[in-house]
Amino acid sequence: MRQLTLGRTGIETPQNAFGALPIQRVSKKAAVRILRRAYDGGMTYFDTARAYSDSEEKLGAAFDGMRSRIFIATKTQAKTAEQFWEDLETSLEKLRTDYIDVYQFHMAGRVYAPGDGSGLYECMLKAKEQGRIRHIGITAHKIQVAMDAASSGLYETLQFPFSYLSSDKEIALVRLCREKGVGFVAMKGLAGGLITRSDAAMAFMSQFENVLPIWGIQRERELEEFLAYMDRTPAMNAELAAFIRREQEELAGDFCRGCGYCMPCPAGIEINNCARMSLMLRRAPSAAWLTEAWQEKMEKINDCIGCNSCMQKCPYKLNTPELLKKNYADYRQVLRGEVSVL
Repeated sequence: MRQLTLGRTGIETPQNAFGALPIQRVSKKAAVRILRRAYDGGMTYFDTARAYSDSEEKLGAAFDGMRSRIFIATKTQAKTAEQFWEDLETSLEKLRTDYIDVYQFHMAGRVYAPGDGSGLYECMLKAKEQGRIRHIGITAHKIQVAMDAASSGLYETLQFPFSYLSSDKEIALVRLCREKGVGFVAMKGLAGGLITRSDAAMAFMSQFENVLPIWGIQRERELEEFLAYMDRTPAMNAELAAFIRREQEELAGDFCRGCGYCMPCPAGIEINNCARMSLMLRRAPSAAWLTEAWQEKMEKINDCIGCNSCMQKCPYKLNTPELLKKNYADYRQVLRGEVSVL
């Protein structure tokens, strides 16, 4: 496993890191067990966020008393200076630490900069001066925001969706970050669950020496797959390359990534899952998607009021209402048994 230096932060960590969003869905006891096993298996970089309900608290419980052995990245969605300081204090308390290695603006819709009127970048600088954060980062889903952040010279890390389904624009972003000395943290390395072969995902990431993937891990069996790559990192070969090409032909392009930028929906539609239901039915065991609860959620598509706010907010410029209709029609065919899936 490659030891990666995260841009100009100087952070050195295996190219195999832990995304802690999913552990909010498991008990504290299970989360602590998973996190400690990740550390014992060689992972040292753990990414969470104030917005991930109790994820920070679980990290704090898992790593209390061993702070210097790991790197913690967390995030704030603050839009005011007051909220920034409140989030930072809460994160430090929940994480049981007096500093955060990488503090990031979360899902940024703009590049915060000194003198922009928000005061938020100035808060980052002050927190860094105080020693409460060590490096300033930003996360985004919009490619132009990410490009501007990477070019600005203001950020030491950038977190952005990246997988073997990424376009040439995203690959260009990775290269730009390398040129600018910005650490690139890859979220959604499994494309929100659409990628089902972790070895192919890992082999793809390994081709980029400046990319740190943070795998969203919820179950111990998932974790063990990635820990196995510490000693036997998958390398790109003819079989994996051919598999990835087939995947790209099937999936690349106009599909919902599940980022949630479109939410909330005024009509109550769970867009970030409903708009990719067809793919999930074919790429994951379908029984979980065919329950009465999910049938009710898919029926909500009929309540669309045509406001098109989802289209306006989508960073991938998808025709979301049309995508929802197609997914609903396909879902009905599956329920009627007219189409066979997994």
